[in-house]
Parts: sequence; C-alpha cells; structure tokens
Amino acid sequence: MYITKAKTPDNKKVSLLEFIQKHSAMGTWEFDTKLLAITWSSETKKIHEVPSDYEPNIERALSFYKQGYSLDTITKLFNDCIEKHEEYDVEIQIITPSGEDKWVRAIGMPIIKDNKCIKVQGLFQDIDEKTKISKSLAYKEQQLRRTFETALVGMAIVDLEGNWIDVNRSLCNTFGYTKEEIEQLSFLDVTHPEDLRKDYKSMMSMMSGKIDHYETEKRYISKKGETIWTQLSTSIVRDDNGNPLHFVAQINDLTEIKKTSKKVSQLLATTEDQNKRLLNFAQIVSHNLRSHYGNLDMLLDIVKMDLPETTDNEIFPLICLAVSHLGETVENLNEVAAINIQKDLKTEPLNLLENFNRAYSSISALIIDSKTTISINIEPDIVVKAVPAYLDSILLNFLTNAVKYKKPSEPAKIEINTSTNNNFVVLEIRDYGQGIDLVKYGEKLFGMYKTFHKHEDSRGLGLFITKNQVEAIGGKIEVESEVNEGTTFYIYLKKHE
Repeated sequence: MYITKAKTPDNKKVSLLEFIQKHSAMGTWEFDTKLLAITWSSETKKIHEVPSDYEPNIERALSFYKQGYSLDTITKLFNDCIEKHEEYDVEIQIITPSGEDKWVRAIGMPIIKDNKCIKVQGLFQDIDEKTKISKSLAYKEQQLRRTFETALVGMAIVDLEGNWIDVNRSLCNTFGYTKEEIEQLSFLDVTHPEDLRKDYKSMMSMMSGKIDHYETEKRYISKKGETIWTQLSTSIVRDDNGNPLHFVAQINDLTEIKKTSKKVSQLLATTEDQNKRLLNFAQIVSHNLRSHYGNLDMLLDIVKMDLPETTDNEIFPLICLAVSHLGETVENLNEVAAINIQKDLKTEPLNLLENFNRAYSSISALIIDSKTTISINIEPDIVVKAVPAYLDSILLNFLTNAVKYKKPSEPAKIEINTSTNNNFVVLEIRDYGQGIDLVKYGEKLFGMYKTFHKHEDSRGLGLFITKNQVEAIGGKIEVESEVNEGTTFYIYLKKHE
C-alpha cells in the first residue's frame, strides 16, 4: 500500500516505512483507475533511476519494461488485475534511463469497491544481482554434478598420471567395475594393449600444449576380459596460469554398434530389395486393374447398345457407378505409383512468380466466381528447382483447396508470401477458411483418401499426391491451422543457385 505523510499522521511510522523500503530495496506504487493517475514512492523512483521529482504516468511507467516478454507480461497482468481483479507477483526486466537491464519484482493488488477495481496498489523490488548470481552458480554446480552422475555416456576425470579421480555410473557399467574398484586402477590398466601407444602420445601432446583435446576410436578391456569399442573424447583442464590440472574424458560405448553394423547393412540391402519388389507389385496391380476396368467398362457399353432393355432397372446404374469408381481408383493408383517409381527426376530452374501466375490464370474463373481475394507477395527473381508439371500441380492444388474450403458465410481470402530458409525457398500459402483440427487429424492430414470437410469434390487424394510431388523434388511441407481461423501451408522448394 502506498502511504504518504499526508495520509498518515504518525510521521514516525512513515519514517520506519521509508527505512524498510530503503534497506530492502523495495518501493511502493499506486494507480487510481478513475483519475488514471499513478504515484511512486521515493524508493520506487530510485529503482527506476529517475529523479525524486519525477512524475510518472501509465505510459511512462510501461515504457521502462524491456520489449518482448517483460512488457507483454506486465501489460497483461496489469490489465487482468484491473479487469479480472487478479493479483500478480512476477520477476521481469526493466531498462533504466542509463540503458541498464535490471531484474525487478513487481507485485500488484486490486482494490475493489462495488465489484469494480478503483485502485491498484503494489510493491516494486530491486532483486539483488549478487544473490541471483550466487544462487545461479549453486544451481549450475548442482546440475553439473547431476549431469555427470546420470549421463548415459561414460564420463571421467583423470589426473596427469592417468589415475581416475572421478567416474560416473555409466562408465562403471561399461567396464563392469564398481566405482570403488575402478578408482584403484589407472587408464593404462583398462586400455587395450594395441591402443596404449596412441593414447599416451595424445596425452603428452595435450600436456605440452600442442593440442587441447582429441577424439578417437579406442578399445578398452572390461572386467570380464572382453574388448570394448568406444568413441573417446578427451580435453585438458588448466589453471589460471595455464598449468595442466587434469583430463576430462567422455567414453561412448560403441561395442553394440560395431557388432550390429554388418546386420544393419544387410537389413538396408534387404529393405531396398523389398521396396523394389513393392514398386514392381504396384505397377503390376495397377496395370492388371486397369485392364479389368477397361474390360468391364467396354462390356457395359456393349450391353447399353445391344441389350438396352436389360439396363432399365435399379441394379444396372449401380453397376455403372461402381465401375466408374473403380476407374477413378485405378487412375489414382497409377498417379501415385508414377510419382514413387520415378527416380532421378530431372528438375530445372523455374521462376516461381511466373509459374504461380500461370496457375492463378488457369483458375481465374473459379476465383472470380467465388469472389476470392488473393494477395501475392513473390519476388520476381525467385527461381526454384522443380519439375514443371509437379510445380504446376502443387500450386493448383493448394490454391483450389484454399478457395474450396473457405468459410461458407464469406468469400475466400488468400495471402501468398515467400521467404528463404538455408537452401530452400519457403512458399507460404495462408487462407482464412474453415481450418483443420491438427490435434485430431494432424497425423492423417497427408494420408491417402483422407478428408476433413464435407465437400462434394473432396476425394482425399490432393494433399497426398501433392506431398509426394514436393518430396520427390527434394522439398517438404509444414502446416499450421486452427478451426474457423484458417490454414497456412509452408512449401519448402529447393532454391536454384
């Protein structure tokens, strides 16, 4: 609570309050919601590093908070305090007039009358930097010790003679010794005889200052006499004068990797062979299905021409519809198989804006009819590496989807932007349509025959094929979406250098 001599007749109490504020580095403040006036105690002004005659207002007070998290946080908490009558107590940063970043503790409490906040009173404390540093160092030391003890990689501190100073649990498990047993040994006792010379030479080079660390594959001998393959990373620790103190080693057990590397190679070869067989199978199945579909369709045409009286019933139209659906399925399978079968696709440099405008023109009637508005922000000199037919299909699919899945009550609005990310051009297509529940459908979004909205033209194939096309030319797709807010697709296309 903010207290002044005018409000408190007992000046001794005020002096005591000022004494407490000064020595606890904690000031007070008060905001009158009716007068929109804010008052700071002298200690609060001191923390802000402003003169004693400084007259704050709400805009000035907020301007002290560091842009970003601190300003956003205090703004929200202060508003919630007034509107929702919620107290707050938070540690954030201000920037003083001298440009110093200062951590402070801000406390606010609403004063309520007739269910309305008439004032906000609070405390403002300078958090002691030394105390924070001390706590931070203590915490870091504790975390370092826990990290050392619980690390899955073997870790050790070794003295200059090669004796173990400290080892962690993982290293003991790797060698098969208890901590007490291994600390009675030196690294020489557990190193494979054929690796001793190389290891000793590296240690001497570190001690002489020629190198400060080294990494190598190294063999050790376990308590059971078995050879252990490891990846050894060693560095040397020196004092302030540059004198060597000890070594720090990380020992990662590679034994199982060594044993299974051959099996992995065999599995990869088997997998590649199976993939080839699956692709061949897909080709055969799609070819045979296409042949059967063609025969069925031809037979139905013959029946229509030669035996028209047999078609005038409820069953024949259903047969025709089923055969038509079979034809669509065969075409879909052929299209998907064609994408996956093609290897070493020949990409070429394509101007992104020109190709986008071409796709836009091809659906201009749809855009005009649906009263869609499109904002296009693509630099004219952006060139990507792609297959022309694929790029055209990708752009058309995303544009038509953005129009197709607009909100029923309003025209579609689409924004097109680009950015670069390493070796990729990122094409951002944002709509403000129905959106997709990614929590519910995220894993199925690019699945075959998956639909997420009711639309007469939905087949659940467009995103599946588009994803395959993007990946076939070395790209990827990311998506953000909220129901009734819209969807943003990020299409990563390889940049042409």
